[in-house]
Amino acid sequence: MGITSATPNKPSATHTALAAQPHLPQGTGRQRAATQGTDLQRERILQAAAQLFAAQGYANTTMAQIVRELGVTKPFVYYYFRDKQEIFETLSWRPAVDCFTALDFAAADPRRASEKVMEGIEGLIRATIAHHPVAFFAYREPQVYRPEYLEAQKKLAHHFYDLLCPLLEEARRDGDLDFDETKITALAACSLPGFLYSWYRPNGRLSPDEVVEQLTKLASRVIGLRAKN
Repeated sequence: MGITSATPNKPSATHTALAAQPHLPQGTGRQRAATQGTDLQRERILQAAAQLFAAQGYANTTMAQIVRELGVTKPFVYYYFRDKQEIFETLSWRPAVDCFTALDFAAADPRRASEKVMEGIEGLIRATIAHHPVAFFAYREPQVYRPEYLEAQKKLAHHFYDLLCPLLEEARRDGDLDFDETKITALAACSLPGFLYSWYRPNGRLSPDEVVEQLTKLASRVIGLRAKN
């Protein structure tokens, strides 16, 4: 996702709370309490807006266009969302959470560190592809987001790398990985899905699963994964 900072930060309750949030922000329209029915209506709005943002960009998409696409009135959309920026941020927050919580394993998980590293990196790549095209919004139009949103996304990124870097070092001590600089290695391996926005097409020659497999193999080389005997 858009921010890949590996600056060491002590894990905190804030990271866990951010990772648990389904979207950001929430409740800034006139809606006060979510129900199953209102959730469905929010999804209708989000899906219609995602198609427009992907096709013509943020600046060229208006609330009026979203309203026309849905066949509803403006008050209907404003009941759920304050403006198109909130819609854009809500769409972007979901892949951010899925990507940056890919290493949130149970504390008692007994697997080797290298297995967790590979599963986490694969999860990051898979989430990026699964959330196409909205996962690419942060790369295409980073100037759109409010500072508050960018700060929240940054905390999520720190949460991910605070887990990844110690796992990489543990796996190196175990003899499973071979690399030099931990932070550079972590950033290099996880930057691979960041380039997807410039070339990935869901209907390309390779299926989404095959793209995930290929990128995960490349990431394994970056972190120096050693073949099992």
